[in-house]
Amino acid sequence: MSSAWLLPEHVCDVLPAEARRIEELRRDLLDAARGYGFELVMPPLLEHLESLLSGTGRELDLKTFKLVDQLSGRTLGVRADTTPQVARIDAHLLNRQGVTRLCYCGPVLHTRPSGLHATREPLQFGAEIYGHPGLEADLEVQELALDALQRAGVEELTVDLGDARIMRGVLAGSAADTSTIAALHGALATKDASAVRALSSPLATETQHALLAMLRLYGGGDVIAAARRELRQQPQVGAALDDLEWLAAHLRHTHPQVRIGFDLADLGGYAYYSGARFSIYARGASDSLARGGRYDEVGAVFGRNRPAVGFSMDLKEVVALARRREMPPAVRAPWGEDATLRLAVRRLREQGEAVVCVLPGHEHEGQEFECDRELVAVAGQWMVRAL
Repeated sequence: MSSAWLLPEHVCDVLPAEARRIEELRRDLLDAARGYGFELVMPPLLEHLESLLSGTGRELDLKTFKLVDQLSGRTLGVRADTTPQVARIDAHLLNRQGVTRLCYCGPVLHTRPSGLHATREPLQFGAEIYGHPGLEADLEVQELALDALQRAGVEELTVDLGDARIMRGVLAGSAADTSTIAALHGALATKDASAVRALSSPLATETQHALLAMLRLYGGGDVIAAARRELRQQPQVGAALDDLEWLAAHLRHTHPQVRIGFDLADLGGYAYYSGARFSIYARGASDSLARGGRYDEVGAVFGRNRPAVGFSMDLKEVVALARRREMPPAVRAPWGEDATLRLAVRRLREQGEAVVCVLPGHEHEGQEFECDRELVAVAGQWMVRAL
């Protein structure tokens, strides 16, 4: 029989030191988003299942925990991603006509981990812009994602750019059915040339050539020129490549220390995105730290199909690579009922100091907080002195 205190696989407690770092990072990133004009929203952790999995949210079905609501008898889902919820807020609760910038930070729950060492309970931070179809919004969310990671002290960042329209343009007019297209996306994402060759064999020779070429179209700035030569001369593909060049040029200007690359076969979550997309990697990370892009169809199921672009990241992953900050030392104080002592402790806390009162009988125990000063009585006055 297993111990009652053991947690489910890929779920863990966050202990004090790590929890402090995550909370400091959460505050920093929300401040960074506010600096761009993003407003904070807090969607519920669970909703009716049909709402969570509506439209593009159906891709999240296998990731979503389901349960029965004892009040209504309806099936509920615990959110596996916050974007569909924010789209619902934009469409139904805010219902603004102009640009809306929204950010969020809260837990999501996955039925399975995304990797061998991944958690099933990420702390998802994200930001989204609704109402602007132009590349200016794409650039803004990419810059915010980079600024957030740099603010956390994550080093040696790389942005990989891609576009969902490239694959759609390559397959335009082909006889590929839905299941074949889904399999092709998976094979391209894993760079499985033999699978791509087998899946594309019934298609036109030109389409086969383009799909196999996509496997090679990743790397630096020469990828765009190679894509123009290798891929079909289809307007959708050309427009996507033009947009990627524009975004890369601006990112190189604003973030010269960040490496900009391209991966035209990176198609994870392909049904979710409608245009330019990006992934951000860092030294020491086994996978991308942030992912995002344009998903203009996300609000359609809620009756308000308007332009949308955004990104998200898991703060539990980011904090493992973030710059470590020392916790400010605290003041140690005796516990007592003396009114002047209690007033002195209160005033120190009002000034922003951490004051650890030593409870009766625990005077010789070590403290979790590092105290470099103590509150002592000197000539009838309570004063702070160095330890």
